[in-house]
Amino acid sequence: MHALAGLPTADTLIDANVVDYFIIALYFVFVLGIGVMARRAVSDSIDFFLSGRSLPAWVTGLAFISANLGAVEIMGMSANGAELGISTVHYFWVGAIPAMLFLGVVMMPFYYGSKVRSVPEFMFRRFGTGAHLVNALSFALAQLLIAGVNLYLLGSIVHALLGWPLWVALLVAAAIVLSYITLGGLSAAIYNEVLQFFVIVAALLPLTLIGLHRVGGYQGLKDKVAEFAASAPASAAVPPAGQQLESWPGQALSGFDSPVWSIVGIVFGLGFVLSFGYWTTNFVEVQRAMASNSISAARKTPIIGAFPKMFVPFIVILPGMVAAVLVKEIAELKAGGSPAGGASGEGVKYNDALLLLMRDVLPNGLLGVAIAGLLAAFMAGMAANISAFNTVFSYDLWQRYIRKDHSDDYYLRIGRLATVAATVIAIGTAVVASSFSNVMDYLQTLFGFFNAPLFATFILGMFWKRMTATAGWVGLSAGTLSAVLVAFLTEDAFGDVSLGVIPIGGQGAAFLAASAAFVVDIVLSIVVSLLTQPKPASELRGLVYSETPKEDLVDPHESRLPWYQRTIPLAGVALVLVIILNLAF
Repeated sequence: MHALAGLPTADTLIDANVVDYFIIALYFVFVLGIGVMARRAVSDSIDFFLSGRSLPAWVTGLAFISANLGAVEIMGMSANGAELGISTVHYFWVGAIPAMLFLGVVMMPFYYGSKVRSVPEFMFRRFGTGAHLVNALSFALAQLLIAGVNLYLLGSIVHALLGWPLWVALLVAAAIVLSYITLGGLSAAIYNEVLQFFVIVAALLPLTLIGLHRVGGYQGLKDKVAEFAASAPASAAVPPAGQQLESWPGQALSGFDSPVWSIVGIVFGLGFVLSFGYWTTNFVEVQRAMASNSISAARKTPIIGAFPKMFVPFIVILPGMVAAVLVKEIAELKAGGSPAGGASGEGVKYNDALLLLMRDVLPNGLLGVAIAGLLAAFMAGMAANISAFNTVFSYDLWQRYIRKDHSDDYYLRIGRLATVAATVIAIGTAVVASSFSNVMDYLQTLFGFFNAPLFATFILGMFWKRMTATAGWVGLSAGTLSAVLVAFLTEDAFGDVSLGVIPIGGQGAAFLAASAAFVVDIVLSIVVSLLTQPKPASELRGLVYSETPKEDLVDPHESRLPWYQRTIPLAGVALVLVIILNLAF
């Protein structure tokens, strides 16, 4: 049976009662209410797409992190925790925080100061039409695919709760997200993301604490993981206990046998290429900072977001690890079995770890909060994808290449229509996401395709004024194609159609593809730049670091603020904390 065929109405994964349904209904009332209130503030396209550039740093900072707290963080990271163990923290402490700090300190002044409406528009100003069109099209495609992941997992929760066929759950979930984005635009998305952040924490913190209590605390969890690893059959390929309980050298995550190559893969492939590619050039995230009310607030947005981000592993990865030793179906799956059931109805997958742990350890009432938290996470992720897509489609594709010089009201209508179209298409891409046992493998592959080459083009173009427009689109296109080629050559990045020429699979394959994209992009961009004519230096102010006066990059009023409200000291504190966490685990 296909994953979207669903199950009979009576077959539910979670036994919720009236109290749980009331909590969930109350949450949806708030969500839709925020959309209705935000609608009153939408008078033009800048209000709809960028919240009128009027929001304070604490709001955009929480929205920045909540927009990312979707399928990747919740189901994907808990799935990784169940399958691979504590090495999954690298996605946060190596693969997120340094890049977020770099975005705030170095790159946000260029984005915000140039007053561009999107990341592709910045590419247009730096490199012209070729690179802009490649970036806008690839970004739009990526958002439709990633929105499908969030929608699929959101539908899975509704299916698990109510027993509805998954296709019905997908339609209902899509309709809710569509309602508040179409009404209130980015403001509705951002204020809902702030609400969703607190709902998510309220959901996952009790789950983590109760789960740890059931296994005898963190030491009890370590003992049970070690016991499971020692007793698992060799055919199950369960990572050794040491690899599951220590973050470095991280072979369980990278897929490399050599500790040295594993560290290289994590630091360069994940920590540099994939991470900086995602956090510094992904308009889904950058859009939240662009909605800030000043250049200082824009710079602090990702830095404020870094503080909760570094502690998220404790409420998403630890529950996955607990599920692997406490939930019988996940333990059976990890031992090489094929337990029946799961959210899709086609057998339990690692993506089900959090749901099954909720079923086993949470009482009614807390169960309702937990389900509302998961729904909040997936809606935050999908809404972020959709709101970024409608901006890029309306400004960077429709206005620039199809219908120029129309009224602002016209582009506002196009944005709302794009929101509807993107939601419908996401229902289709949810079918693709449903075929992956671990959505992190799928998502990291997509990030390697779209974000890694974009980061290479961006970083070279921002710090090397000699880079030319031709080099921009040639490097970007070649980098993307090389990532796709390497992914096809690995063992399982594309399931049955992968060729298996390169003997590495899982997330290590995504690291390799991203690294290949970065290197190919940089090399070709340098070669082509040396053979073609660059822009005159006078046209590069606000686009290239060496040609932009320092006063354009900072808020002159920030120096009068206390140290904990200034960009550089805040970033320094965050960096020290994340180094301590890396050493501790």
